[in-house]
Amino acid sequence: MSAPVGGPSLARLEQLTTLGLLAFAFAWLAGFWNYSKWLACIGFVAIALGYAAVLAIEFVAVKFINASDPVPQPSWWELIRAWAGECITAPRVFCWRQPFFSNAVPDHLDAATVNRQQRGAVLIHGFVCNRGLWTPWLEQLKADGHAFVAVNLHPVFGSIDDYAPTIEHAVQQVIDATGMPPVLVCHSMGGLAARAWLRTVPLGAEAQRVHHIITIGTPHGGTWLGRFSHGHNGRQMRLKCDWLTDLRVHAQERVRFTCWYSNCDNIVFPASTATLVGADNRHLPGVAHVAMAFQAQLMQQSLAIIRS
Repeated sequence: MSAPVGGPSLARLEQLTTLGLLAFAFAWLAGFWNYSKWLACIGFVAIALGYAAVLAIEFVAVKFINASDPVPQPSWWELIRAWAGECITAPRVFCWRQPFFSNAVPDHLDAATVNRQQRGAVLIHGFVCNRGLWTPWLEQLKADGHAFVAVNLHPVFGSIDDYAPTIEHAVQQVIDATGMPPVLVCHSMGGLAARAWLRTVPLGAEAQRVHHIITIGTPHGGTWLGRFSHGHNGRQMRLKCDWLTDLRVHAQERVRFTCWYSNCDNIVFPASTATLVGADNRHLPGVAHVAMAFQAQLMQQSLAIIRS
């Protein structure tokens, strides 16, 4: 499956951002080196690692916004460790995999290498991401012989409802390759996209289209940070917004859901908004939003659902 326009355009945007910041940082370093080595180094670090300060603000917000949430409260030490982990994971995703290697592992639908005795998967990324997010998952799925499609959702800032045809096409591709309905693995907004797609499936036909839906840090109930977004899909993730209320009336209990959430999720909080009534809600304490997608326990248990 070729990547839709939204995938490459986001990759190009992230390439320009990454290379632009690096160029600015090195230009600062060179420009101030003879004047003041301390100023040159401090400026270089501030430009190259400025994102870490933004992340730190998010984790401080998590501490206070989660205070009234029923999930176990994280300590400051847990939040610091989660912040440190996210400072390592985020650039790997947004400055390396997504901009430069989003198609490093192509979709796996080849009849010669797909094991038709095993269930396939559709992987759905979240907000301002592309299929490159899933590279470690795709490598493992391919090694195990599973068919899979990792979608690119586009337009990047469009309505979540508009992603349904892309998901439907991916689901059909995996069914054609395996003869079985796939497991959907969704990170962040991708879980909402899966639910938006699910309500387009005719009532009673769900079991023929999807076996299980796994969501990772999905703002099923919205997120506090949604108030700062002005994009269409960002507004759809605001707490208690009309779109989420309407989505809830289409009962997700038509299929099995496993929802992973964390008390240190720096994007989706209050933390309980990442859970669903009637789902198998699994708490991962002390793990940040992007890092959650690669947490060993989560990956092992989720891959086990696909293998079952």
